[in-house]
Amino acid sequence: MTPRANPLEPRTIPALYFIGVSTTQSSIMKVFPKWSDILDLGAELVGYDAPIHAPAETYRSIVRHIKEDPLSMGALVTTHKIDLLDATRELFDYLDPYANLCGEISCISKRDGRVEGHAKDPITSGSAWEAFVELGHWGRTRGHVMCIGAGGSAVAISVYVAGLPDPADRPEKFIVIQRSRPRLEKLQGIHAKLDTDIAFEYILNEDPARNDEIMASLPPGSMVINATGMGKDRPGSPITDNGLFPENGLVWELNYRGELDFLHQAERQAESRNLTVEDGWVYFLHGWSQVIAEVFHLDLTPELFTELDKAASVIRS
Repeated sequence: MTPRANPLEPRTIPALYFIGVSTTQSSIMKVFPKWSDILDLGAELVGYDAPIHAPAETYRSIVRHIKEDPLSMGALVTTHKIDLLDATRELFDYLDPYANLCGEISCISKRDGRVEGHAKDPITSGSAWEAFVELGHWGRTRGHVMCIGAGGSAVAISVYVAGLPDPADRPEKFIVIQRSRPRLEKLQGIHAKLDTDIAFEYILNEDPARNDEIMASLPPGSMVINATGMGKDRPGSPITDNGLFPENGLVWELNYRGELDFLHQAERQAESRNLTVEDGWVYFLHGWSQVIAEVFHLDLTPELFTELDKAASVIRS
């Protein structure tokens, strides 16, 4: 389950590619063999590591390989979602609506001789959201969402929430805080294409103390999301230990491994502030299971997802 010397050699059994930066470190490398057995795939997971913002030919090589090799069934893409699509758009026969809206792909699949690109994150983030946010929560509480970070996860979550049909399931305000202006502007451009009544607010900031102040202004029942990667890819938390989470609020740490400073800050206040605290594990499970279902053309039932969750949780613990 480790990347081979030449990951682009013709496969001898069905293969799902994992396009990332350091794929051997991911929990999926241990989880996938168990899932393959449960789903009767007889498949292998092949890591394809590339540096962030790799040359265009790096992305074109892997997409061409998947296109041409019969047993290369598809791929899950992390980190490189935007760059890969920018470099390979003409190699795809189909892009789903979310891929066109968000300008990225997280899943490559093949169907009837066509190579297809999908942005699955709005779907998978929505499934994770539904797992812990009660129906009608926003209508009852009038809470807001504060999302720290404006990358792919923030795009996915905000696009999903904007599309919810019941007004009681949509927050009135969705605040996005980001340390770089281009990310904020890109997200604002995506939101401008949406037909939604959510009031989006964009704040340029990288000072954790300022994030504390913004969080303190949220009404009870609000949600605070760490979509920065801090606590996993880089140390620390986007808030300080002095920050107070909203009473009766929801806290979503999108990471599930690492130091998880933000998660621990929320856990310390869980009782006193009556918080519902969620990490990124269910998001991780939905992200991978949705891609596997697309690539291998499976019907992923709730019962089957529960079985996959159980198998993966053994490895996590």
